[in-house]
Amino acid sequence: MLGDSKAFSGFSAKDIEKAKEFYDRTLALKISESNGSLTLHLAGGNNVLIYPKPNHTPVKMHCP
Repeated sequence: MLGDSKAFSGFSAKDIEKAKEFYDRTLALKISESNGSLTLHLAGGNNVLIYPKPNHTPVKMHCP
């Protein structure tokens, strides 16, 4: 049933303008902007939403 569905993902960013500059200028990815959020347009037709979150805290990886 869901096996043919496109996956969707997203994550928050504290500063959308800095995220936009990084993904657009540094990584040269195709992006669009709408309602204060960004969409990364990746190869294969997959998109990733980046939405603003003022109290965003990056994930800290814990390795054993």
